[in-house]
Amino acid sequence: MSGRINLVRIRIVDADITTLEVDVVVNAANSSLLGGGGVDGAIHRKGGPEILAECRKLRAGHYGRGLKTGQAVATTAGKLPARWVVHTVGPVWSATEDRSELLADCHRNSLALARDLGAKTVAFPAISTGIYRWPLASAAGIALTTVHQAEAGPIEEVVFALRGDAAVDAFRARHNSLA
Repeated sequence: MSGRINLVRIRIVDADITTLEVDVVVNAANSSLLGGGGVDGAIHRKGGPEILAECRKLRAGHYGRGLKTGQAVATTAGKLPARWVVHTVGPVWSATEDRSELLADCHRNSLALARDLGAKTVAFPAISTGIYRWPLASAAGIALTTVHQAEAGPIEEVVFALRGDAAVDAFRARHNSLA
C-alpha cells in the first residue's frame, strides 16, 4: 500500500527492513547502541562490524551514557543496502504514564537527522512494538501522524517496513484514516 502525505510518499510493506535499498534505515535501538534483539540485532548482524565500531565510537564520546529515549544518531549502514542507519531509542509502553511524545520524538528526530544527511528515502520499523510492548494501533497512529506533520525537505519517500499482518493492517488502517 502507498499514498502521499504532504509531499512525502508513504509505503507500508511487510518486509525485512535490512533488505531495503533506501538512504536511511531507522534502527529501533537500545540505549547502549551496542546491538540487541529484534530489529536492532538484525541490523547489527546484517550490517556487519562497521556499524558496531561506529556505535562504540559514539559511546566513547558524546553518548558515553547511551542514547536517550527519543533521540537519534547516525552511523554507516555497513553491509546493508542503505547509506546510513539512524539509531533511535523508543520508549517502553506504560498503561499508567503517557509516553506518546517520546515515541513521536523517535520519528521526528530520525526524520530531521535523515533530512540533515540529505536522504530522499527513509525506512522505519514499528518502533517500540516489540519487547517494549507498545500497542500496534497506537504506535501506527503516532508514527504516521508524526510523519504527516514533519517537514519533508529532501525526503521523498518513507517506508514502514513491518513484519506480519497485524502490524501491516494497523498501519494501513491509520494511514487510510489520515488520507
